[in-house]
Amino acid sequence: MRGRFPFARTLSALAALVVVPLTGPAPATASPGRECATPSIDRLQQWLASGEGTTVPATGSLLVPEGRRYAAKVTFLNAEWHVAVVWMGNRFEAQADLSRSAGFLLTYRATEDLYVQLRPASHWSGGDKWLTLVPSTGGRLVTKFFGFAPHRWTSLPELGTPSYSFASALKEARGLVFVGKTPNELEFRGLRIDGYRPPCL
Repeated sequence: MRGRFPFARTLSALAALVVVPLTGPAPATASPGRECATPSIDRLQQWLASGEGTTVPATGSLLVPEGRRYAAKVTFLNAEWHVAVVWMGNRFEAQADLSRSAGFLLTYRATEDLYVQLRPASHWSGGDKWLTLVPSTGGRLVTKFFGFAPHRWTSLPELGTPSYSFASALKEARGLVFVGKTPNELEFRGLRIDGYRPPCL
């Protein structure tokens, strides 16, 4: 694990961590090196409302100024599936090999449960993806580690069963896609991926 992000050296402690409430901004979630010249969160520049489901904003970037940093904010409305996307390499055509990554550290707030899908380049479209639960925080800002151990990822019968393995999805990760079927107030402040440094565009 040496040579990756500093948090990886204490990964065993993070894996046992369920939720850590934050009382203020989350500078500890910043990726090594500087943020991008254009708005970004941990060098991830493309946080997007896809237009699927009723959301605010309906489409376009979710990034808004938050103090000296940026946050990604979106509201899911109505009892229907909603989609919010993060492009791994900051452009749709990019992909990343996360097969040696332990997982990612997410700083967020959510008023209801939702899911995050790992979408590969070869199977980007459709709902039949590997996903894991992103629990509600009751509106509090928290930091939680999501591991890439295969047993932590599943699928939902309503969305369909993936026709590819989770291991293959890790090798060609194009994006993380947040989906939920209930009204939800969401805010993201940090997304650090172990062993991966997004390229600024």
